[in-house]
Amino acid sequence: MTAVDYTVIVVYLAGMLALGWWGMRRTSSTSDFLVAGRRLGPLMYSGTMAAIVLGGASTIGGVGLGYQYGLSGAWMVITIGLGLLALSVFFSARIARLKVYTVSQMLDLRYGGSSGLISGIVMWAYTLMLAVTSTIAYATIFDVIFGLDRVVAIVLGGAIVVCYSTLGGMWSITLTDMVQFVVKTVGVLLLLLPIAVVKAGGFGAMKAELPHGYFSPMGIGGQTVFTYVLIYSFGMLIGQDIWQRVFTARDDRVARLGGTAAGTYCLAYAVAGAIIGTAARVLYPKLSAPDDAFATIVKDALPVGVKGLVLAAALSAVMSTSSGALIACATVANNDIWARLRGRSLRTAGASHDEVGGNRVFILIMGVAVIAISVVLNDVVEALTVAYNMLVGGLLMPILGGLLWKRGTGAGALASVGVGGLTVIALMGWKGILANEPIYFGLLASLVAYVAVSLATKPTDAAILDVWRRRLAGEPAVPASETTSPATAGA
Repeated sequence: MTAVDYTVIVVYLAGMLALGWWGMRRTSSTSDFLVAGRRLGPLMYSGTMAAIVLGGASTIGGVGLGYQYGLSGAWMVITIGLGLLALSVFFSARIARLKVYTVSQMLDLRYGGSSGLISGIVMWAYTLMLAVTSTIAYATIFDVIFGLDRVVAIVLGGAIVVCYSTLGGMWSITLTDMVQFVVKTVGVLLLLLPIAVVKAGGFGAMKAELPHGYFSPMGIGGQTVFTYVLIYSFGMLIGQDIWQRVFTARDDRVARLGGTAAGTYCLAYAVAGAIIGTAARVLYPKLSAPDDAFATIVKDALPVGVKGLVLAAALSAVMSTSSGALIACATVANNDIWARLRGRSLRTAGASHDEVGGNRVFILIMGVAVIAISVVLNDVVEALTVAYNMLVGGLLMPILGGLLWKRGTGAGALASVGVGGLTVIALMGWKGILANEPIYFGLLASLVAYVAVSLATKPTDAAILDVWRRRLAGEPAVPASETTSPATAGA
């Protein structure tokens, strides 16, 4: 690392804080703070959506999987891209029309307010652990850059994200994510990818050096790919961090086309990461851990200045996911959990009363909690697996069922969340956190509970379904009582 590299990184970090301040000046309402005023156009929407889904796991972990398995290591990030494509093409337009702030508020709108608290708790736990795993990744990057102690690195990186997120909410995060998307594209796709391939001698030399399995599309194993689809593709369909970005779209066309562009970008990013990892295997065949491949090839193979930019790209990847998860966590904690515990019903917590200050306080509180947990937690993979297993096993069926099956009921949704979540927890305790069985049987149990209890209980009230159908269609005319609730109202 030279003075030029350090300068690039410090200027980048200072720029993030400056954008946070600028975003604060654009924030004057709850809608501005939580969903960027619901007015992002296609360019900003697609860039920020790509930024949030491609985090440290997709960058550092994606290169690590390429190092370990070759080109088939792209499958983890490919399934993320496929999930985003499915969300954008089939569901994003309807989601954007609902004009809500959280996934739990969507469930309240669809089922009549019977499952919001428990679904909010599950979603809060998921977003909290997602923010934690992203924050832990700062330790690896700052250790390479500055040689900092793990705790100092986590606190430094986390404090920067908490600062700009607290200042301007989603506007600050949107502005910083757009910069991070550009830096990530230049650093990883346009610089590191071709340089790594050239350093490894080109694709011909790589094929000659490595076993044939490194260039097999299914070398990682079919069961692993299937598990990735269940966890990551389905996770993209229902995560609060992803939905909150959908809510920022100016209209349903932006949500659909911008999301499709972001999903396509993810596929290219997946292949790039796997190729970089494969090249690193040729250059450094005896690394102690696959996840060291990214930092090693950046440190040893890149020229002055470029090294700083690519490390800034790695910071971009981590910061975009971390900030998105943080605001999602705070939004759920404030609007789905704290408001209910205070006895504020969804019909009395008026949307006309903007609570920018309250949401800002919750981001700060959640940010401090995330940093504290990150300091004491070591196993990132296990934490992320627990988060996704709980999310998909507990909430996939009630959410997709609510969007696709009109016979689904609130009792069925509640049973699905409880049975699926408990099944996942029990099997993780029995088979192990990283086993495949928890998500397989958790989803099956959740589906059976949702269908069986829905069919056994009285159908959802016709008036509730009527409001739901009109909101899905984007019709403005709704009963006055519904327009006063943040669960059923937008900005």
